[in-house]
Parts: sequence; structure tokens; C-alpha cells
Amino acid sequence: MTRTVGIGLQNFEKIRERQCFYVDKTKFIKEWWENLDDVTLITRPRRFGKTLTMSMTEQFFSINYEGRGELFEGLSIWEDEKYRELQGTCPVISLSFANVKESSYESTVQRINQILTNLYYEYSFVLEGDSLLSEEKEDFRSVSKSMPEVTATMALHQLSRFLYKYYHKKVIILLDEYDTPMQEAYVNGYWEELVSFTRSMFNSTFKTNPYLNRAIMTGITRVSRESIFSDLNNLEVVTTTSEKYADCFGFTEEEVFAALDECGMPDRKQEVKSWYDGFTFGDHTDIYNPWSVLNYLDKRKAGTYWANSSSNSLVGKLIREGSADIKQEFEDLISGKPIIKPIDEQIVYGELEGNEEGIWSLLLASGYLKVLDYEEDWESVDAPDYELALTNREVRRMFCVMVRDWFGRSRREYNEFIKAMLADDLKTMNYYMNKVALATFSSFDVGNKPSEAAEPERFYHGFVLGLLVELADRYTVTSNRESGFGRYDVMLEPKHEDDGIILEFKVQDPEDEKELSDTVKAALEQIEKKKYETILMEKGVPREKVRKYGFAFCGKNVLIGSDQR
Repeated sequence: MTRTVGIGLQNFEKIRERQCFYVDKTKFIKEWWENLDDVTLITRPRRFGKTLTMSMTEQFFSINYEGRGELFEGLSIWEDEKYRELQGTCPVISLSFANVKESSYESTVQRINQILTNLYYEYSFVLEGDSLLSEEKEDFRSVSKSMPEVTATMALHQLSRFLYKYYHKKVIILLDEYDTPMQEAYVNGYWEELVSFTRSMFNSTFKTNPYLNRAIMTGITRVSRESIFSDLNNLEVVTTTSEKYADCFGFTEEEVFAALDECGMPDRKQEVKSWYDGFTFGDHTDIYNPWSVLNYLDKRKAGTYWANSSSNSLVGKLIREGSADIKQEFEDLISGKPIIKPIDEQIVYGELEGNEEGIWSLLLASGYLKVLDYEEDWESVDAPDYELALTNREVRRMFCVMVRDWFGRSRREYNEFIKAMLADDLKTMNYYMNKVALATFSSFDVGNKPSEAAEPERFYHGFVLGLLVELADRYTVTSNRESGFGRYDVMLEPKHEDDGIILEFKVQDPEDEKELSDTVKAALEQIEKKKYETILMEKGVPREKVRKYGFAFCGKNVLIGSDQR
């Protein structure tokens, strides 16, 4: 019988009791337990089963689930008598920071205080009897929504001690989505404050805690050791390039194809593969996005389920505000071409703006990029170079929507400009291009020195990304590539019978160009001098069907001219 696909279920007990569709990942329990690591940090993209895995692990080990072996019957972990005896025998502290998404440091601490207070409510039974001294009971009751930071940072350490005294067993601690507050702190400008608080909490919980048996933390990124993990030398870090637990998160191709067979869709395998395959963990390729696969099984049609399930504001901000080089490399990715970049899996949020290369590490950790190949020079101190590409069709669709959103305030004007360009209507091109530049220039022109003449490059490379997305069906769009005797700014190579188009962008030089029309003339002369039309003609576009436009910038003012006007 086909099992019901439950969307959004992250509680293992609910899934098992309702007999919902579930891919058996209980081998993670055995693998983790036998690795004997003190503290394990596992990073995976969002919606890849981290929360469900933590729920499964809690309900397997927790004393609160003693005698609940039926939840695991029929699963791989229950085949081993050793683990049947281990189920329900350990005190477990389980908490999540997934909902700590505040705009200020003060409200973030308040939210964490609330989480810790609720956790203490769950274990208030330890106040009964004489397992705790009267002073310890006072300490227990001091945990509240308004507690001082020094109490909050010690709260998990203290709870470990209280549970140890009650059960006479060391505790397992499970912290899900540990890095969500850190990402919000970076976006909202209170990074340094939260780093200090988090470092103190993690040190007391995971390092100087004699009542800790083992712990697992999960998140999307590996926040750098120097920031919040500086004191944790007992931390085993498992990232997307690690071999450990490589097939424990996400679905393997075998699991996906079996699910399609079960749901009566054996003919949909290639469609599902093109949309949701592409993730690589360790040396395991063909890992599928579980959230999207489940939604596909439920709705029986393809869509951007994972890409639309959470905010991508940080990624969008870093690309939109990035340099011309960042945008140009992103052009390659959108066009289906790989890029070669050094990857350091320790994300240093505080340095992302000063070190743009960090964006590729963030995109890889977040699941938006996949590793095609890598080469590491063990004699070099530099990070290894990785060959990277967009993960799959769903991710590409997500980024196309993101680029469109950049022009949200001038969406109509932008579309009208494209129509005018395709129709070779120079007057209308000028009218709408100036409206687009006025509305969107500032969102791209955000460099450290925005007054410098080179900064319009940020705008027009963002503008080119928009062209690439909007004209993908009709043109192959490239920028800053070799052609003839020089480099053109933008070339639109027709896929069918359209005209070929060359766009040359030039910022006005007031010393040599008194009017914007002089700058347009200089741009068009450069097109002719460098013979930029060479590539188009070599690909079969007749000379008479090659159109050339010069774009002159002065601040947010733009003038466009063509070789025929």
C-alpha cells in the first residue's frame, strides 16, 4: 500500500504513528554512536532532514521514550539487539534555535532565554525529592525569561548537572539550527555582541561540562572556529565535503527511484533527476533534495518547492551588492558554466563584505552550488580550488527569480526597455533605461567607494544578469569576453533568426568628453576599432544583422546611441 506523504512533518514519532512516508535513516544513530565523538557539528543545507534526524535521535536515546521501541520496529537500527537494549536509556536535552530570527541583540537574547526557560519547565520534576540541594533548587528556579546573561550562558551546563544528579547518568545534548541566530546577527548588524554571548554558552555547554556524554549540533554553515568555537578542541566538524554521514541527509537516487515506484510514477525519474538531483556530500554523488522530492510525490508535478521555502535575502544581498567580478562569475553559473574558486568551509560572517570569495563557500554550504571536481595542493597554505556549478534546475530557477526581483521597483520599465531594444527603438530604449537606472542604480552601487567612476560596473553587470534571465529563450548573453582585437561589454548571440546585438558601456570622462553624446561616440568607436562583431559573424550572423549600441553613464543618467543614428 502506498504510504501517505506528510509535508512539513519533522517529528519522528508523528511520522511513525501516522505511518507516513519515511525513508529509513536510522543507520545514522549507529554510525554516530560508534564514532565516539564528544561533540559533532553537522552542516547541511536547509530542509535536508536535520531536524527530523535530531528528533529521531532524541526519541531513540531519551529516557522519556523508554519502552517506545515500536517507533523503530521494521527499521535498520532495530535489527541489532545491542541497540534495542540501548533505546530509551539516556537523559537527553534537546533544543532548537531555528526560530531565533530577531532584528536586535537584546531581542535575540530574550528569545534564547525563553527557549531555555521552557526547557527548564520540561524538567521541573527534578525539583521534587532530594536529588538536588536547596541551593541547587534556587539555581534551577533562577532560570527565567529575564535572567542575566551570565545565568543564560550557563543554563545548559547547569541543567546537565541537575539531570546527572537525578538520573546518575551523563546527558546527551542536541542543538538544532545552531547558526540561525548568527546569520540574523550578521544581516542585522549585531554580530560581535552575539559572538561573545554564544562563545560563552558553547564553552560552558560543550567544553567545560563534566556531565556531558555526547552532543550533536546541526546548522547550515560552519561558523569559523575563531569566532564562537575558539575553546572547543573536542569538536568533530562534518561539512558537505566530509565523508561521515554522507548519505544520512537527503535522499539517494536509489531511495528516490524506489519512492517514485511506490507512488506509481516510475516514468518520472528523469524529470525528478533534472530538477532535484545534484547534491554531493563527501564522495556520495546523486543526492536529492528531500523537501522537493516529498513535495513532488505529494503534488505529482515539478516546482521550486525548496527554493521558495525560506528567505534567500543574505545570498541575494551578497550577489546584488557584490563587485562586477562577482556578478560576472554569477553570469557564468546562470548560463550553465562552471567556475573555479577556492573554498574555505569556515564561514567568517564578519568578513564576508571584505572578502568576497567567501560568498562561494556560503553558496556551497547552503546547497546552491555543487562540487564537480577539486584539486588540493597539500604543500600550499591556500584553500583548495573547487570546480563549482549551480546544483540543479530548481536552484537555477530560484536565482532567475531573485535577479528579476532586483528590478522590482522598475519591473514595468525594465520590461519596456527590453521590448524597445528587441524592436531597435532607440528613443524608447533611452526613456526606459533612464527610469531603470534611477530606480535600481543605488541597490547595485554599494561599494566601499561608490563615488568612483568604476562603480557603474556594478550596475551594468547586474543589468546584464537581468538580460541573461529575461532573454534566455532567444539569446545567449555573455559579457566581458574576448572578441576580435579586444573585449566587448555585452554580446547577445541570437539562438534563432533575431539580430545579433553588441552593447558597450562607458562612463563619461569629463576631461575628454564634454557631453554624454561624446561618450556614446567613444563607445561606438571602440566597438568598431576592436571589431567586436567578429564572433557573431563567425557564428553565422550577417554583418547587416549585427546591431551596436553605446551606453554612456554619468551618475544615474544614461544616454544610448547606435551605429546607425
